[in-house]
Amino acid sequence: MNSIRKIRPLLCGIAAVAGCAHFQPQPLPPEKYAAQFDARRLDDPGLKSFLAQNAGGVPADWPRAQWDLNSLTLAAFYFHPGLAVARAEWRVAQAGVLTAGARPNPSVSFSPSYDTQIPGNYSPWLIPVTFDFPIEIAGKRGKRIAEAEKAAESARWSFVSAAWQIRSGVRANLLEFSVAGRRAELLQRQFAAQTDIVKLLQGRFDAGAVARPELTLAQIAQHKTQLDLSSARSQQADARGRLAEALGVSLASLDGLKFEFKYSAGEPEGLNSTEARGVALRQRADILGALADYAATEADLRLQIARQYPDLHLGPGYAWNNGNAGDNQWILGATLELPVLDQNHGPIAQADAQRKLAAARFVALQAQVCGQIDGAVARVRVAREQLRSTDQLIAAEKEQEKSARAQLEAGAGDRLDVLNAQLESANAALTRLDSEERLQSALGALEDALQQPADSLAAVIKHISSKL
Repeated sequence: MNSIRKIRPLLCGIAAVAGCAHFQPQPLPPEKYAAQFDARRLDDPGLKSFLAQNAGGVPADWPRAQWDLNSLTLAAFYFHPGLAVARAEWRVAQAGVLTAGARPNPSVSFSPSYDTQIPGNYSPWLIPVTFDFPIEIAGKRGKRIAEAEKAAESARWSFVSAAWQIRSGVRANLLEFSVAGRRAELLQRQFAAQTDIVKLLQGRFDAGAVARPELTLAQIAQHKTQLDLSSARSQQADARGRLAEALGVSLASLDGLKFEFKYSAGEPEGLNSTEARGVALRQRADILGALADYAATEADLRLQIARQYPDLHLGPGYAWNNGNAGDNQWILGATLELPVLDQNHGPIAQADAQRKLAAARFVALQAQVCGQIDGAVARVRVAREQLRSTDQLIAAEKEQEKSARAQLEAGAGDRLDVLNAQLESANAALTRLDSEERLQSALGALEDALQQPADSLAAVIKHISSKL
């Protein structure tokens, strides 16, 4: 038993050290992560598992050869580094909750002293031992935890906002890629019609049936369409690169894959600004995050007010004079700071100013969101009207082309009239494509303002933001 008593302090010290965290180096070799980036593919097994866990299962046609907006958004949620950064910041905030809940450790101090004036003492050494037990008062720990929890909640909403920004980037770049491809197809049809027109006019010019200016104008229009076609193909290539960036993968990983933009869900045709504002102010992540920031500043203000009241330190002690019989000293001490020179007025004023700043930021954000919604709803309404007008133009051009073909087949028309009608139909199709792009861009802006896409995607965002 005596041996156990002697080694008990040693065992306690070993247990304390064993419970400590130890540093583990984690170097960041750039070459390794660059190779991992280049190795990313849309048939990645990890992406397959992610879809199984978060999207209700793996598509039946896996690995997919054709990707739409929602499937590409899920791939971006898996690959995009921006979401990993937001998740890491969320983890940091969650660790702050653990830090805020920590209780202050007691301390012990030894103050050996030397005194040769004690009569009858065979050793001049004195060994006083003093303990310090800090006790927080005024609920400081609870207020500190409340502030950290609100900060963690704000970080979670920042993660959700990052997911919406990724969705927005994928949508915009996929739309640009799809529109550029369709524009190239329509311009190719237009170029083919203009080529036939130039050939026809060239033959008539050689026969002396038309003047040089008429042929020259057709040739100029043909060359202009050829330049527009080259520009559309270049835009499609650029949009493909930006789409890869929005997904968080390399451009080479998209080789051999097809992409389509078909988006019908979430197009609220009858939605007005008032209803849209109500939807956004109830569920937009940045709005909810700003409210969490404000709550965190309120919690900090409560904490700073509580810090006006000093903490109590209990300091019991014991002194042993190295064996002098009966000379054991017990001390019961308490320490309390006297708030006579500083009553924490500076931090209180700063916390109050931070709360006012958070309130001002929330009001400014709310006004900005309302402006975005009003503008997006108006743009959607105008774009729909333009698309309806364009559809009427398309119908008229088709009737004109049909009439020209009928006259040609009846022997009363000219092939040049048919080619011109085809050319006008191609021009009308390009005009409709521009109207459709404006409508889809306006719908994308409205989706960004509401943060309310298809229900399945909203469920995925809710699922991945519900856990670290």
